[in-house]
Amino acid sequence: MKGNRTRLCAAILCVFLGACGSNPDTRETPLPAEIPVPVESPQPAPPRTGGIAEEIRSLVEKGTPPALFEALELIRNRDLGNSEFGRVMNYVDATLLKVLYSATGPQLPQIDPPQTHVYTRILRDAEKGAYLNPMANSQDYLEFVLPFLALYAETRSERLLPALPDLQKAAELNSAALLAPFFMGIVYERSQRLDEANAQYSKAWQLSSDCYPAALGLARVLDAKGQRQEAAQLLQDLVIRFPDNLQIKRQLAIAWYRAGIWSRAEPAIAEILQRDNRDGEFILMRAHVLVEEGQFLQAQAPLDLYASINPNNRLYLFLRARVQSEGYRNRDAALNYLRSLLRGSAGAIDDEASVYAARLLMESSRQEDQNEGRDLLRRLLANPSPSLTVVTIALQDAVRRQAWAEARPYLARLLDERRSPQDLLSAYTVEHGQGNNAAALSYARELYEADRANEEGIIAYISALIDTGRQDEAARMIDTRLTGMSGGVLKARYHYLRSRTRASEDAIMNDLRSSLFEDPRNLLALTAMFEIYHRRRDERRAVYYLKQALALAPDNPQLKRYEGEYAGLL
Repeated sequence: MKGNRTRLCAAILCVFLGACGSNPDTRETPLPAEIPVPVESPQPAPPRTGGIAEEIRSLVEKGTPPALFEALELIRNRDLGNSEFGRVMNYVDATLLKVLYSATGPQLPQIDPPQTHVYTRILRDAEKGAYLNPMANSQDYLEFVLPFLALYAETRSERLLPALPDLQKAAELNSAALLAPFFMGIVYERSQRLDEANAQYSKAWQLSSDCYPAALGLARVLDAKGQRQEAAQLLQDLVIRFPDNLQIKRQLAIAWYRAGIWSRAEPAIAEILQRDNRDGEFILMRAHVLVEEGQFLQAQAPLDLYASINPNNRLYLFLRARVQSEGYRNRDAALNYLRSLLRGSAGAIDDEASVYAARLLMESSRQEDQNEGRDLLRRLLANPSPSLTVVTIALQDAVRRQAWAEARPYLARLLDERRSPQDLLSAYTVEHGQGNNAAALSYARELYEADRANEEGIIAYISALIDTGRQDEAARMIDTRLTGMSGGVLKARYHYLRSRTRASEDAIMNDLRSSLFEDPRNLLALTAMFEIYHRRRDERRAVYYLKQALALAPDNPQLKRYEGEYAGLL
């Protein structure tokens, strides 16, 4: 009998221990494929032997929303809310939920913590931004992680990095708890140690996929490393898991916006603004998306609303300038906004707004605007490695002034690093301007063969054919293009090109007149008509066309030479 009782007790003990063991959470999702998984596997926390109190403490240390809610429920169900232990753990639990998981909208118990408890002192100091160091020889996990709440919103690495030893000690005390690696991820992220941040956020996310702040940290790291679409994809997966989580939806909207995927950013931003239509950050983001989509009139409303929030914001002023320039074709109004923006830039002239201002100024017909634009461009070019956009503006300015030698180094860099259709067209223009007809034909042919629907490329190729003596081939292409073409600027350009394939002066003039009928501002046709009458010494008609050409291009070097010759008649 005694042996049977012994065996029975052992069996009951085995069943009890089996019931108390922790089973894997089959609901947890694996890490996304883009996120590296740490090599080492987390070790289980040391066994607890203190009954319900240790069970509650273990749940709080685990740090996930389900565990924290379960701890609150145990305190309530076991009627521990009035005990010192229950009161302080309610305080710790509620603080973690409020600070880390505010988007879950938890219903928290009334807080009345014991004032002399070490956790109370830590959290009270944390509310004031003061970090309370753990007690000497402490082996309490929470004493090492809770002080970090004082630094949760801190961005200065010099304040964050000293907390690392405490967090590393906490990770040693309980490697199955996620607060320590999550907080270390924050320290590393804000100290720009992105690979280490990635590893710690991954560890926290691996410990529990309920810790969505760790996944948000991973998404921020991906974004900071330039992997913006991967960050957006991770956040999109999170939204599926947490469909009502506004914090995730906000970061997803920002991710689509930063990735420049406007079609996805717009509805995501609109959803946030439905919750709070005075959210200044998202009002400005919506205006920016609308401007990028070319919806300039629709962008006016969010810009007007944002004007009451922060009218000196740099992006706001830049978007106002773009609406005026691209939406209303009002260069002067756009330049007013840009000048206001540049005056407040504290000497920084390498941003998008500076480049935009330089381009607008140099496209102006006013000499003072052009001079201001060239001065701004020189400052932009003074950077050790100016952007390709800046180099493009410099090339366009050199081409406009027919400064071919100045244009060559800009062109060389563009062809080496980008070689876009516009770069090939510029290469043709530079070679053509210097009379290098064979080289011009080579670039024009490359452009034409890359995209036979590109009208600029077709016109450059036809011009190059004419320059190299292949008039018949050029004429056939022109006739094909003119067949069925409606009137307008493009047709005027083809009539001008056909005039260059004609043998007789009468046929040439007929095509030039047709060109000017379609577009009276065609500079090449006006110049060609002037040159015919100039050769004929018909000063009256020559002056008539020269005046019109000079009105369109007063700085054109070729026309300025003629201007001097006809100075007494103009």
